[in-house]
This record gives sequence, C-alpha cells and structure tokens, in this order.
Amino acid sequence: MPANKTYVVGLTGGIGCGKSEAARYLCSLGAKHIDADAISRSLTAEGGKALPELRRIFGDGIFNDDGSLNRRALGDLVFHDVASKRALEGVIHPLVQRQAMDEIAAASAAGIPVTILDVPLLFETGMDVLCDETWTMSVPPEVQLERVRVRDGLTTEQAQARIANQLPMAERNARANKVINSDRPMERTQAELNQLYTQLLRRIG
Repeated sequence: MPANKTYVVGLTGGIGCGKSEAARYLCSLGAKHIDADAISRSLTAEGGKALPELRRIFGDGIFNDDGSLNRRALGDLVFHDVASKRALEGVIHPLVQRQAMDEIAAASAAGIPVTILDVPLLFETGMDVLCDETWTMSVPPEVQLERVRVRDGLTTEQAQARIANQLPMAERNARANKVINSDRPMERTQAELNQLYTQLLRRIG
C-alpha cells in the first residue's frame, strides 16, 4: 500500500447489529471515522446540498414553512412508494459517496493509517468499491428482531418491515471479508475488534 494511502475498512451491519458501537470503539483505537448517516443528514439539513434537487423532484409538500425539510413527510412518501424511494436514493447516495471520497482523500493526505467507512447500506449502494476490505457486524435474526423492536418501541411487524428493507444478513455476511458477532457481552466484541485492528496495522505496515 502506498505510504500516503489510508487503508479503508468498510464497516456495515443490519439494523440492531451494533455497527455504531463498533465504529466508535475502532475510532477510539486511532482510526478515522467517516459516517455515511451523518453525511446524509448534513446533506438534508438547513442549507444542505441535496435540498434543491429534492424540492425539484418532490415539490414543496416535503418542506416546512421555514424551508427546512419535513423528514416525516418525506419518509411517509418514500416508505409507501418504491419509485419515490429510488428517486430519493438517486439524489442522496451519489452525494454521500462523493463526500466520502473527499474525506478518504483528506485522511490519506493527513497520513492516517486506517479509515473506517461506516455505511449501513454498504453493499446495497456499491460503496464497498471504495474499501480495501469490509467488515460486518452480525447477530442471529431473532436477536436482531428483538433488539430493533425494543430499541425503537415497535411492534414485531414494524420491526420486521425495517429489517426487510435491508440486505438479508446471510448475504451481507457472505460478501464481507470479516463477520464479527455482537451477540455477546460488549467487552468480548471489543476484544475481537481490538485484535482485528492490531492485526490490520501489522499487515499494512
């Protein structure tokens, strides 16, 4: 690997699988964190780059009187209409990817050895092409369902619907270079992440 190239680990995992906690821990070990969800939120915040195109596509109905995005209205629209969901993704995903690429380049320029690219829909959006390797957090399906249900205060059916909107866990696990089980005490998961990160630093020199 070139000396000025940050090594990019794509970190993903289904909802309720502990991805965010894993990302925070890896960053505590010294990795740079690029959070796709945070980028997406910034693109749709006040003055965000995505707002003009969203207004053009969806109209004024998804905006509040003060010009801010009405996230509930947009969510209701895309949840019930596949074409609208794809249109939204067509606006957001390229902008997220472009900013992630800029942040990866900045990490390389700063000499940061490892960057964690934290993306819930890593494989679905094709952002795995930006990564040198991919890790996924995983739990048994019944554990995932219960975590999502309890955490978000949902019915079983609502939790199942959210999970169904993502890539099946078995397919995500098959595509990742490393699968990390988070169905155990946090300390054990952190110990495995620490070991993987230490081994990675040795590999990339």
